[in-house]
Amino acid sequence: MAKTKTKENSYSSEAISAKLEALYQLQIIDSKIDKLKILRGELPLEVSDLEEEIDKLNDRLNRQVEVEDEFKQSIVDQEQKIKDANALIEKYDSQQMKVRNNREFNAINKELEFQALEIELANKKIKASDVEINENEDKIKLIKAKIRERKRHLKNKKSQLSDIVKSTEKEEDQLLSKKKKAEKGIDSSLVDAYASIRSSSKNGLSVVKIDRDACGGCFSSITAQHSLNIRMRKEIYFCENCGRILVPEDIDTK
Repeated sequence: MAKTKTKENSYSSEAISAKLEALYQLQIIDSKIDKLKILRGELPLEVSDLEEEIDKLNDRLNRQVEVEDEFKQSIVDQEQKIKDANALIEKYDSQQMKVRNNREFNAINKELEFQALEIELANKKIKASDVEINENEDKIKLIKAKIRERKRHLKNKKSQLSDIVKSTEKEEDQLLSKKKKAEKGIDSSLVDAYASIRSSSKNGLSVVKIDRDACGGCFSSITAQHSLNIRMRKEIYFCENCGRILVPEDIDTK
């Protein structure tokens, strides 16, 4: 019997009225928080975009440095080839002085020519790598300059954002505290519904007043009976068109 009475009480005009007022107060708090966030404008997004851009530039810089290291290693490898080729040329020159016939002479001569070509090819690769390194260094300088410029820009944006946050921090903390208290006085299912509607609403409004038998959010008409029930606080009504929770127009005068 007690349970039945409790259930009936939760659907009484007093209970419905309390829920509507709590939801309306929650909406007022959230709207005030939204206004504080509007003061920050696009700064949070700009800061995030700049941080992402700097990360990408650092990745590019690392790739260019790796490319430069590869060219430098290529030069080291080619210089070693030249040393090896010169050592072989010296060896073949010594052997050529001791040949016993034309066949041996021609064979050594071909080896000498091959090593000479190896040296020539290695020198060409070294020159090409030097050119690539110079060009790559220019790219690295440009990327580093871009990073410095974006970091300066990011620092300014963060400073602006920090100033705004500091100026509104106390008020926002107070509002967030009030929001938590307000949510505790509302059924969790209603809080979830409120949050869901709010997330899909462009202006962040989940709770709106009725206005001349119409939804104050999308201005769609509602039936006279529903309008009367809302004014008398007999039901929690969701707009059939936009889904917002409708409250009496005198909700904030009581």
